[in-house]
Amino acid sequence: FQDNLIGSLLAIFGHLVISIALNLQKYSHIRLATYKDSRAYFKTKTWWLGLFLVILGETGVFSSYAFAPMSLIVPLSAVSLIASSIIGIIFIKEKWRAKEFLRRYILSFIGCGLAVIGTYLLITFGPNSHEKMTGENIVKHLVSWPFLLYMLVEILAFCFLLYYYKQKNANYMIIILLLVALLGSTTVVTVKALAGMIMVSIQGSMQLGYPIFYIMFVCMVATAIAQASFLAQAFQLYDSALIASINYILSTSLAISAGAVFYIDFRNEDALHLCMFALGCLIAFMGVFFITRSRKKTKPFEPYVAINSMPGVVNMHDHGSTIQPDFGNSFSYGALQSNDSLSEIYMPATLPVVTEEAPSSSPPYKILEHDKND
Repeated sequence: FQDNLIGSLLAIFGHLVISIALNLQKYSHIRLATYKDSRAYFKTKTWWLGLFLVILGETGVFSSYAFAPMSLIVPLSAVSLIASSIIGIIFIKEKWRAKEFLRRYILSFIGCGLAVIGTYLLITFGPNSHEKMTGENIVKHLVSWPFLLYMLVEILAFCFLLYYYKQKNANYMIIILLLVALLGSTTVVTVKALAGMIMVSIQGSMQLGYPIFYIMFVCMVATAIAQASFLAQAFQLYDSALIASINYILSTSLAISAGAVFYIDFRNEDALHLCMFALGCLIAFMGVFFITRSRKKTKPFEPYVAINSMPGVVNMHDHGSTIQPDFGNSFSYGALQSNDSLSEIYMPATLPVVTEEAPSSSPPYKILEHDKND
């Protein structure tokens, strides 16, 4: 339990510091844009302080895997969402009355409370299996038939989802985030192995000479890069708050499954601990969902230009109607969709045709005769 507590505290500290660091870097960008500062963001002290804190937080999270089981450390990433929510409320610039403030952030308060309760249950009833991460033990787990079967199912599922995403253009959020979760489960398995081998090496038994260490390192880097690429594509298509909650739920569930299969985290646990750990995960999931649910949604793109959006223009469209009437839910701009049932008032106007008369035989003007005296 002492090792679990050390690993949990390191993970909580790391995620808290990462959340503060990312908000500092965001503040640096906003400050430059607000004061129209021409300096690059990497020339500000605030941004470099954020980068230092990111490295410090990631080091803490990485070290936590060397002390506690993977299935316990992974769900604690909810701390970063809790911290971001609290930081957003503390540093809010608008002035709200008490009733408006509570109404606006009631879901955030409920979500933070649930996430804290879930985190407490996870730490208290988490798995308590501890094994030295030597090269021999990792290779033994890697070639075990439960993990080989799990990896076969995971590879087939990944290829199936990737085929539909790339070939069938199925850009559904659930497909992209499932790809991210499958890659993330492999990433945390390799992180646990690397952190454990480094810790054993520090204790006196060198493990860096085993080829499995470098294989795990390459797998960690490759899966992390691919995971970041899919996440970037998801953020371009869907709302970031919804992605944060769903990605946390899917990634945590698959990571716990991978830890239970690869490292056999729950081999010595009784039914009570398993049920309370599952309850803690469920409560943490609900808390994260409520936290992200309270965030503002971005306004959708409007495919037309409204006259009333132009200040100082007074005309018949000031009640919010568009320049162009919308027929058939068409998103075309500048031309009406062809429709035979339209009224004649929407038909194109025609200019009158003027026919020219045939020239007469008489001359167009009269010629006067003049003599020499005139």
